[in-house]
Amino acid sequence: MNRDLPRDASRTKGLQNMEKNTGHESVNTNRSVMQVLSSENCDIEILENGQTINNFIDNKIEERGSVDNEEAFYVANLDSMFERHLRWLTNLPRVKPFYAVKCNNTPAVIQMLSALGTGFDCASKGEIQMALSLGVTPDKIIYAHTTKPRSHIKYACAHGVDLMTFDSEDELLKISECHAKAKLVLRIAVDDSNSLVRLSSKFGARLDTVEKLLERAGELDLEVIGVSFHVGSGCTDSLTFKQAITDARHVFDIASLLGFQMRLLDIGGGFSAIGDFQMKFQEFSEVINGALDKFFPPDSGVQIIAEPGRYYVESAFTLAVNVIAKRVDIDHMAEHNNGEENSSDRMMYYINDGVYGSLNTIINDPVQTVVAPYLHKAVEGSEQRYRSVIWGPTCDSIDKITENYWIPELDVGDWLLIDNMGAYSVSVTTTFNGFENAQIYPVVTAETWHTLNLCHTYSIIH
Repeated sequence: MNRDLPRDASRTKGLQNMEKNTGHESVNTNRSVMQVLSSENCDIEILENGQTINNFIDNKIEERGSVDNEEAFYVANLDSMFERHLRWLTNLPRVKPFYAVKCNNTPAVIQMLSALGTGFDCASKGEIQMALSLGVTPDKIIYAHTTKPRSHIKYACAHGVDLMTFDSEDELLKISECHAKAKLVLRIAVDDSNSLVRLSSKFGARLDTVEKLLERAGELDLEVIGVSFHVGSGCTDSLTFKQAITDARHVFDIASLLGFQMRLLDIGGGFSAIGDFQMKFQEFSEVINGALDKFFPPDSGVQIIAEPGRYYVESAFTLAVNVIAKRVDIDHMAEHNNGEENSSDRMMYYINDGVYGSLNTIINDPVQTVVAPYLHKAVEGSEQRYRSVIWGPTCDSIDKITENYWIPELDVGDWLLIDNMGAYSVSVTTTFNGFENAQIYPVVTAETWHTLNLCHTYSIIH
């Protein structure tokens, strides 16, 4: 499968938007991209002389074979993230992305997005620490969690992270004691019934409680500057965003009547652009833009942000796994199969990563419950396929990757590749049974590296 991205008209438009630097601060103007991406925390390989992602994977597998190393690994294609960023700027030009660190906290991911000028959605002291340690400035962080430990609020205060969310009176009391000068964003509950991952049962103030909460914030002399919501991940109805933005406008109006200077709208995350969601992202963008223009027009003075996570990284990571064992599961009732040889037999393969590791999405992420491993080595189209089960490496029988999966016969030592493995994989892995986490190799093409530095130079000159 070709993971090397095409260049098209939307890319050109996205680059033009970066060059205009239209309110997104699209590239980091404080340091060069080389400085941002070349720290000791971030070992990125530049693909030169026409080398592709596929070539890089081939070379890594060959290297591992030469030293008897069959450990699983990722290749993180930073070009994919760059392309996604350009598409975001094209589709949602008014919405500044604040990347959700929880989705994939690989240092190279954080630094690439920092170089592109995004903000960061952090949900804990640990995520704030990571972002700051990788050069993100405090003003580029929103502490987007409505149930924060006191010590985490104090840490945010001590390190200049002022923007944070709330949805209850008790949270207001904690913030008033630990970070009285915070800039607060009221998270509201919205209809998420059309989403695969629903969040409003856990987070967000109901609309009928908003006025009381805002009044309490005023009594505590706290500064509320905006509203946030999250329609959930895997949303299938674009009109959900329209209603949520309508609800946010209602809250803005209430807050304004109470004397708050409202100037920020956070439309949350849950965006995807793979599979069926490729067209959905286009559709959602059109609905969001229309609703923003109606309820928060450009001259309203309201900054619009969002918290995309999987959108940026889902297609950027390819996982390479090794077949460490195999056996044939023989159907002892074969004599009843009308003499068809192996009609009910199936192949059993065991790979060195599974649901306790990188492939935890199969059981933990309703948006990605199915993966499609494919052979790294070339396979003839006419080669016979066998009904197969692919298991992870641990002692737990829940550690199953696929069932009734038709593939050519594999040998121990063969490599399988799995695409679209960037979201909620590396950040949720365990080392159950002592199996190591997959190593990550971030790569970027020389063309993208050069383009980023040109955009950086342009933004400084202009």
